[in-house]
Amino acid sequence: MNSLHTNAYDEAITTPTEESVRRAMAIQLIINKELGLAKNENPLQGSFIIEELTDLVEAAVLTEFDRITERGGVLGAMETMYQRGKIQEESLYYETLKHTGEYPIIGVNTFLSSKGSPTLIPQEVIRATPEEKEYQISMLKMLHTFQGNKSTAILKRVQEAAILNHNIFEELMEAAKVCSLGQITNALFEVGGQYRRNM
Repeated sequence: MNSLHTNAYDEAITTPTEESVRRAMAIQLIINKELGLAKNENPLQGSFIIEELTDLVEAAVLTEFDRITERGGVLGAMETMYQRGKIQEESLYYETLKHTGEYPIIGVNTFLSSKGSPTLIPQEVIRATPEEKEYQISMLKMLHTFQGNKSTAILKRVQEAAILNHNIFEELMEAAKVCSLGQITNALFEVGGQYRRNM
């Protein structure tokens, strides 16, 4: 007798538990319902569906690049909050489809467990000790003191690169040698502003 199924992770050593069987079943459901690969013959590399999906993604990305270019590039689009608007629209659209069930998500809005979908809380959350925190703070202060003169000059170069649309990555690599992450981000906030979500 032939069979096609997903083995439970503990099947080799014991009778599968309800939890492991459900996880195995969920894998099949995700492939079938969410991904939809079971609707296509030979859904592997080189097949029609994979090539078609790749082409669709590439076309969508290029179209989005064109929209940003039409708005004056990334900075020009930011001035009209184009990217922020798109992110918020897509987020709302996704949440609507998830809420109505039009977009099935296994275990979230379809094929629910009889126990619901409880949030799993880890048994132990690793936290830094007070000594480790104090050590990091003292090391940061020492970095600021020791590299004070160098960091000021190089942060100005980072800001100029951002304003003049030069190669900012090269300047960031040098800045990371003598500046903290907070110093770098604050310097960029000064010339580029800081993202604030408005809903």
